Amino acid sequence: MTPTHPPKPSISVIVPHLDQPEGLAACLASLQAQTLDRSLFEVIVVDNGSTCRPEAVVARYRGVRLLYELEPGPGPARNLGARHAAGKIYCFIDADCRAHPEWLSVALNALNALPPNSILGGDVQIWRKDPQRWGAVEAFESIFGYRQKLHVEYYGFSGSGNLAVRAEDFHRVGPFGGIALAEDKDWGARARACGFAFKYIPQMIVFHPARPSLGQLCIQWDRLIQHTLSAARGRRHWKLLWVARAAAIFGSPIVDIAQVLRSDRIDGLPARLGASGILIVIRSYRAWRMLTLLRSTNRGVVWNRSTPVGAGKE
Repeated sequence: MTPTHPPKPSISVIVPHLDQPEGLAACLASLQAQTLDRSLFEVIVVDNGSTCRPEAVVARYRGVRLLYELEPGPGPARNLGARHAAGKIYCFIDADCRAHPEWLSVALNALNALPPNSILGGDVQIWRKDPQRWGAVEAFESIFGYRQKLHVEYYGFSGSGNLAVRAEDFHRVGPFGGIALAEDKDWGARARACGFAFKYIPQMIVFHPARPSLGQLCIQWDRLIQHTLSAARGRRHWKLLWVARAAAIFGSPIVDIAQVLRSDRIDGLPARLGASGILIVIRSYRAWRMLTLLRSTNRGVVWNRSTPVGAGKE
């Protein structure tokens, strides 16, 4: 009698994880609640060096595989997941995110309907702790935190926390970069160079928690600014352009407060006032940080499990 093997899943969901057990549990619960038949997708969690391994969390959810990647960075973690994935489609989500119940169904239907060279980026919305009230950071990030539509349609890449791509297309583009790069931008640029087109799918929704404080928001921007600076160094007149960019960022709230006032992603005057205040503070901080980095000799990128990666290298 010929042995039978279970059919390969249509989708492999790949989840990089680092020291976020509660977030990972919420993420896996949201994947368990998908409307897509469970036999059509697999879930692969790749731990990236957590101080406490997430075996106990993963064990609570049926059919979730756990792998380990020691090279720091979500890019290498996603790459390991892709190397072990069996699905014809890869869907990437971060461990601190929650997927809308229709997330995988929408991704599957969209890729089946679009041309072969299509890569999908979905909407990222803020998960609110208290649906009855807006925190100031929550309100700000609901508008400015994860502007997937802008990234996909204007800049031509999708954030890797809500990305769907056919497996063969992913491997044609190649793996994500390491922690020294903004891996989603870098991968998107390489995908476009290979002839792929990113499509924004607003119904493909992932929820991301807001940063818990203004300080954490600043820390996030420290890393993003360092990535941008690393890319800018060496270009002609880069210091002059860097200062001009810092000045533009400092003055940008004059224009962007209008976006806060008319946005349909938040509601109520307190939310709009709170978002406006955070907007002014964070843009001022970004401009100040950009200028201070001009005098810094450290070109490393801060990684939250160790010392700066590449610190001191020229």
